[in-house]
Amino acid sequence: MKVITINISLLFSLIFSTAVLGQEALKKNDRIVFLGDSITAAGARKGGYITLSSQAIAKAYPELKVELIGAGIGGHKVPDCQKRLSKDVLQKNPSIVFIYLGINDVWHWTHPAVVARGKKGTTPEDFENGLKEMILKINKAGARVILCTPTVIGEKSDGSNSDDKMLDQYSDISRKVAKETKSQLLDLRKSFLNQLKRRNPENATKGIFTSDGVHLNEKGNRLLSSLVLRALNVPLRKK
Repeated sequence: MKVITINISLLFSLIFSTAVLGQEALKKNDRIVFLGDSITAAGARKGGYITLSSQAIAKAYPELKVELIGAGIGGHKVPDCQKRLSKDVLQKNPSIVFIYLGINDVWHWTHPAVVARGKKGTTPEDFENGLKEMILKINKAGARVILCTPTVIGEKSDGSNSDDKMLDQYSDISRKVAKETKSQLLDLRKSFLNQLKRRNPENATKGIFTSDGVHLNEKGNRLLSSLVLRALNVPLRKK
């Protein structure tokens, strides 16, 4: 198999230390579904992390004919995805499912516009149980799960973003669920935080990997794509 080259300005040393290659190689006709929120919805568009990953895999392994499918809906949390799991994921007959949730589950406890409408985030118990239920159903359908921790709500690199403590709590839940369900973990939060410590010396709230502190910009999509490819056992190297 070939080794792909991605021409980006990011340094990969910390990425590699926090996102080791996956245990399984891609197989012919793999169908990979990405379940998530608005970050994932945008990821399936031009320049998004799903699109970039798809292009890289097609270039590296054209003979495998791997298909990547976005299943992200803006504002969705774990309970929302539980309701649409069958329609948006299982009916696609996936062999691999990325679950990338947690941002809205946390953010909706504090987001002014959401709170004003009387809506709330997801309790830690419902977050954990919901992830476990979805993973069980996905595994029963014959697919394996790559469970992602949430990334960031604010890009300050010193841990002073208002939702950092809760994001860390929910990330710990995802890590626990991955271990208990024997699912592959993709620790996006750890990787993003490590990169922000290097790339955000001025402690800016946004503009490093996101456009608004949450949604990914070009560099953020490229970083996330590189992490996805590593999780899929697609090795990278700098050009």
